[in-house]
Amino acid sequence: MSVLLAATAAALFGIGTYLVLQRKLSRVIVGVGLMGHGANVLLITAGRRGRSPIIGSSDPSGFADPVPQALALTAIVISFGVTALLLALAYRSWLLTHDDEIADDAEDREVARHGHRDAELVDAAAVEPVDPEGDPTPGEGTP
Repeated sequence: MSVLLAATAAALFGIGTYLVLQRKLSRVIVGVGLMGHGANVLLITAGRRGRSPIIGSSDPSGFADPVPQALALTAIVISFGVTALLLALAYRSWLLTHDDEIADDAEDREVARHGHRDAELVDAAAVEPVDPEGDPTPGEGTP
């Protein structure tokens, strides 16, 4: 039974990761929800089967551990809050742009267009052209 639950959690995490990497906000929100459900399945799987702890004064080793159940309940509440926040942000984005697609960042496009080099951070000797023998080309760089 635990192998089936582990496979279910892995499938939920895999599908959730795939959806989070998409460019539509609705898919990202569904992906985050699926990953939250995968975490809940893993937490429930971590608990072992046992009897209810309300059975008088018998051996406590046969009782079910309540910690994974409490963690799963906490994770459900947290994932509900995160999903509600993401839905509110997606609704606000829809009101502003009337589009569900996540746009590229303008600064990322600028960096992609001009390359990675920042003139203030790159040492001039590091970008100096070098001939095949390893010596700097004459007239460029070192005197």
